[in-house]
Amino acid sequence: MANHKSALKRIRANEAKRLRNRYQHKTTRTFIKRLKSSTDKTEAQELLKKVTSMIDKLAKKNIIHKNNAANKKSKLTKFVNSLA
Repeated sequence: MANHKSALKRIRANEAKRLRNRYQHKTTRTFIKRLKSSTDKTEAQELLKKVTSMIDKLAKKNIIHKNNAANKKSKLTKFVNSLA
């Protein structure tokens, strides 16, 4: 157990950040699943804008790696473009 006040505060802060990161990551995954299950191209394009923004935010905050974010965005864009 931590002995210093600053270490105790750091533990509390880290837990809060962990929960926030987890929530944002899970929300993004949910939107990605929603995008992949959509069949309407116009709806998918609107969702793609939102999902791309969410993925960029995750990468910016180092929740996911920037190359992982680029791969996800690329695959999702290909998927949306393949819809008829």
